[in-house]
Amino acid sequence: MTTTTTPVNPVLRTPPASPAAAAAYFSASLAFHADVSDVASALATAAAEGTDPGFVVIDSRSTASWDQGHVPGAIHLPTALIPEQAEQLLDRSVPVVTYCWGPGCNGATRAALALAELGFQVKEMLGGFEYWVREGFAYETWEGPAEKAADPLTAPVDSDDCGC
Repeated sequence: MTTTTTPVNPVLRTPPASPAAAAAYFSASLAFHADVSDVASALATAAAEGTDPGFVVIDSRSTASWDQGHVPGAIHLPTALIPEQAEQLLDRSVPVVTYCWGPGCNGATRAALALAELGFQVKEMLGGFEYWVREGFAYETWEGPAEKAADPLTAPVDSDDCGC
């Protein structure tokens, strides 16, 4: 007797989680992460209305990286300095959003961990500075303000809203 098995494709080799487990996971993920467009939108709305966005943005990269470009209004606090400087620079009652270079760098994750261990509420900005620039948001350098056109592979070119 010959038994044949139907090969399972790589996507379904490990079956999807149950809907309840998936809902719990994705809900938790949103508690830990914010995307670049949401951060930019919240900062822009607060600036236009003259209000506080309700969070502070931390650039966890080196001084050379900060000088090369950073999110306007961000606080420069390299990860290695968080244990000694966070208490003086941040208000524990205000949530913190960390970022580093981009999706290939875990510096924002390490910064978020260091801040959480000190008792701060924290989220990581997905995409980091790379996607801030690639999505066409203004940034600051040591020479002053800068901006590049949005990359059509990362942001809509004819709209401010990606629809997601």
